[in-house]
Amino acid sequence: MHLRHSDHEHGPPTVPVKYVLEDPESLTNTHQTEWNVMASKGEHLLEAAVEHGINIEHACGAVCACSTCHVYIEDGMKHLSEAEEAEEDRVEEAPGLQRNSRLSCQCNIVGDGPIVVRVPAWNRNAVKEVPH
Repeated sequence: MHLRHSDHEHGPPTVPVKYVLEDPESLTNTHQTEWNVMASKGEHLLEAAVEHGINIEHACGAVCACSTCHVYIEDGMKHLSEAEEAEEDRVEEAPGLQRNSRLSCQCNIVGDGPIVVRVPAWNRNAVKEVPH
């Protein structure tokens, strides 16, 4: 399934977002554990990650129908949209649930940052097909 970009305009990339990857090789094919990127207000965190080469799993195509894009917001929660009921219902299905758990496809950037996002190592789609 491919990423569904948010359907509203984005501003210029002015919001600093740091992605901390517990398993960088599976997400980026590198050993780099921290990625500092500039994102735009209006983008969701999944969208910003994928656009910068961080392949956070999103089995449902970013429509809030699964929990594979589960992340931890370590800093900057106030710079993100509040979780809606649909996200709260889905994130409860994710392993390793914490108070700062969010679905990256539902976290729209609304503030100026900075934002720090931790992507857990186990956050992979176990049934994802490997290309032949």
